[in-house]
Amino acid sequence: MKRLFLLAFALASLAFAQPATHDPAALRDAALAGDTIAWDFAEGLTTEVGQRLAGTEAEARGREWAMRRLRELGFANVHVEPFELDVWVRGEERAEIVSPFPQSLAVTALGGSGATPARGLQGEVVGFDSLAELEAAPDSAVRGRIVFIGHAMRPAQDGAGYGAFGPARFRGPGVAARKGAAAVVIRSAGTDYHRNPHTGGTNWPDGVRAIPAGALSLPDAEQLQRMLRRAGERPVRMRLTLTPRNLGRRQSGNVVAEVPGTDPSAGVILIGGHLDSWDLGTGAIDNAAGAAITTAAAHRIMRAGRPRRTIRIVLFGAEEVGVFGGTAYFERHRGDGNVVLVSESDFGADRVWRAAFSLAGADTALADRVMTALAPLGIVRGRDRANAGADLGAWAAAGTAAIDLGQDGTRYFDYHHTPDDTLDKIDPAQLRQNVAAWTAMLAVAANWPGEIGRTEPRPAR
Repeated sequence: MKRLFLLAFALASLAFAQPATHDPAALRDAALAGDTIAWDFAEGLTTEVGQRLAGTEAEARGREWAMRRLRELGFANVHVEPFELDVWVRGEERAEIVSPFPQSLAVTALGGSGATPARGLQGEVVGFDSLAELEAAPDSAVRGRIVFIGHAMRPAQDGAGYGAFGPARFRGPGVAARKGAAAVVIRSAGTDYHRNPHTGGTNWPDGVRAIPAGALSLPDAEQLQRMLRRAGERPVRMRLTLTPRNLGRRQSGNVVAEVPGTDPSAGVILIGGHLDSWDLGTGAIDNAAGAAITTAAAHRIMRAGRPRRTIRIVLFGAEEVGVFGGTAYFERHRGDGNVVLVSESDFGADRVWRAAFSLAGADTALADRVMTALAPLGIVRGRDRANAGADLGAWAAAGTAAIDLGQDGTRYFDYHHTPDDTLDKIDPAQLRQNVAAWTAMLAVAANWPGEIGRTEPRPAR
């Protein structure tokens, strides 16, 4: 009986073993000790291309750079899948308090902002401490004025403050416009106290005309709040100058590359990050880092030998201005039927601290095996379901299995969408830990001997 038991145990172990060349622990430890691919990728992209605003010539140079680099690294089937979008670019940006406390404020236009006249517009400021306060205000309190929206975002390891207070940027300007505001400025959706305003897209409801919309740096937003309190009955008047313009329809695209698998019937693992960035910094943590991490991890799997499943990297275009690349890829490929797992890196370059899963009930052993490979890196298992990020979230919502490798976001919103999003904000040691985590996860998932099932569809975020 003992021999039968040992034989059965050995057979079971063999069934779940990884190919010797794809040992997750060995690949993980090698990446942690000495990966340079991710740093070289992020350094090259941010140095040779710099900012990569969606639909611009700079983003096009980013695609050419990425294709060249992926081919040099030996990936297969490197190509671009183009799509079109309306392109917005910023212009002049100034904010000044005219009275009762004349001074300049640091401001930047939100993506999609309307334009003031060339000489700016002047109006009385009406302040709200939250989006909820603005929504509850009568239109008469807003009409014809410059609306200021504050909030109370604070640093959080999981970035939860962005979900709670980001709507001040996502929806606030649209609410103000619908109520008849002449313009709107918000407290930046960020956590730093430098005079660097945070840009980012805003959404205009159907039928609502875009008005001038800007973000103040946190020190300037708090300065404006103090002015409003101190002014008492006196009106606080601002002159705001924002002169962005729309360039019409232009081309963007998704850069695609593959590590071919040995078993086409086992499906495709779809990973990546977005290639575009906002135009104030060089898009290092958002999101040259994510593109670099996923590329480096896939490259390590490729160098170790062909995995069972194909690993497909997509470096998405035009994420920042509306997830256009992710949407275009999903609409083009959702019917292919071969994508079995999705995962995106798009939350900076600090260490992975938590993993989350959205897997079929029968695939709990896969999650357990991934966690066994990740635990030595100090990564814990989260309770929330994986959502696969902005670009791949539609796949997870439609029922494709997903794994999230959650990065530490404590300092992410100090730099997010600011001029400070530059290469020096990437810590090489933490970047290597990301590559090690992704390599370990891919080594397990790409060679998992069974099928990877689908989950129940759910509403997209």
